[in-house]
Formats: sequence, C-alpha cells, structure tokens
Amino acid sequence: MRFARFVVLGFALALLAACQTNDLKEPPPPLGDFVLGLNIAVADNVQKVPISRDADPKDWEASVKKAVAARFGRYDGNRIYNIGISIDAYALAPPGIPLVVSPKSILVVTANIWDDATGVKLNPEGKQMTIFEGASPDTVIGSGLTQNKQKQMETLSYNAAKSVENWLVENPQWFNLPPLHGAKATAADKAAVAAIVAAGAKKSGSKAKPAAAPAAAAAPAPVAAPVPEKPATAVLPKAAGTSSSIGATVP
Repeated sequence: MRFARFVVLGFALALLAACQTNDLKEPPPPLGDFVLGLNIAVADNVQKVPISRDADPKDWEASVKKAVAARFGRYDGNRIYNIGISIDAYALAPPGIPLVVSPKSILVVTANIWDDATGVKLNPEGKQMTIFEGASPDTVIGSGLTQNKQKQMETLSYNAAKSVENWLVENPQWFNLPPLHGAKATAADKAAVAAIVAAGAKKSGSKAKPAAAPAAAAAPAPVAAPVPEKPATAVLPKAAGTSSSIGATVP
C-alpha cells in the first residue's frame, strides 16, 4: 500500500515537472502587435538573502535574458516593444535537511516595457514580482539538495519570464487589443496611450490642427438701385443745304 502511494506521488511530481516547461512548445497567448525588441536585464544592485548560495550578477543577467528571449521570441507582431528587467534580490536554496529545513529559492524582479517607436514607457511604475521555484520533483524536498545553482537560476528565470508574460497579457490595451472582458482602462492606461499618440505625432512632424470655426452666415448682398435710363437721342433728318446732322433731345 505504501509502495503504491509512492508510485502515485512520483507520477504526480513528474507531471508537474513536465507542465513547468512544456508551455514554450505551445502557441503563445495573444499579445496583439507585439514583437520583442531590446531584451535588457540588469543586476547591478542585486541583493542576496543571507541564507543563499552565491551567484554572480552577470550570470543572473544572462539567465534572465535567455529566458525572456525564449518566451517572447515566439511573437511575430509588427510593432517593436522593449522589455527591461531589474534583478533586485535572490535566494538560492543551499542544502538542508530534507522535509525539515529545506529553504526555498526566490527571485525578486522589477519589469518595465517601452514602445520602441515612440520611446514611451507603457507602465507608469515598475512592476515588481516575487518569483518562486514552483512545484516539481526537484523542489519538493528542497532544490538545494537536488539542483546546483545554475539549475536553480534557470528555473527562477523561466518562472520570471512567465510572470512577465502573464502581466502583459493582463494589459492587452498596450498592444492594440481591447481590454479584458469586464476590465476598464485605468487613468494610467489612458495616459500611456495619449503619450504614445502625442509622441508619434511629434516624431512624424505632424501637428494637430484646430478645428475650423463654423463659417458665419453670409449677409445678403445689397440690391442695387435701378439706374435711370438716359433719354433717347433722336437724329433729325439732314436739312437741305446743311453739312451736318443736328442732334435734338426728345423731351
């Protein structure tokens, strides 16, 4: 009986592990006109939790950039967006006592996204996310016992990129898609859209023209007074013995 329980538990954990990475082989969730431009990861000010393995900041940057490229490289829209991720803090679980003291690995990142054509940042404030390892056969008893730090970083980076994707999917209006059903555009969303439009108009050199004032009704043209006709001039027949005609005015 006990053996059967272990078999079922092992099968369930194997399924969890498969689900964790297989989604990259599936069609990505819709992001409108999105295509990845700059892929930036910065770990200059990263902080390590005291109970943690050491990791080089450059290794963190490379790991996160690789995960972002793998996830967002699947999109082939016609408008470029730049993603920037700051790696704020981490804890890579060291070996512990299984099921008793098994520290978990954690990563804290802050994400931002820009419209490349206009240079406008779409989110007014950075989106900070706390990333966990997730459930898998390697993390149930503590990843410090079953994984080296490179594998731990790879798992956390994968989950971080997934979290960023979920965040973008929650804001479809940034990518020329209608808001989610039942959701309303916030004041920040409207400001971001207005900034994009304004920046685009400025970049192209076009200026909005004020609406023309309605034309005033034309005043009726004054009616000219009738001009009196000149009296007709009668020409008298030439008298005998004269050399020219004499014009006389008829009263």
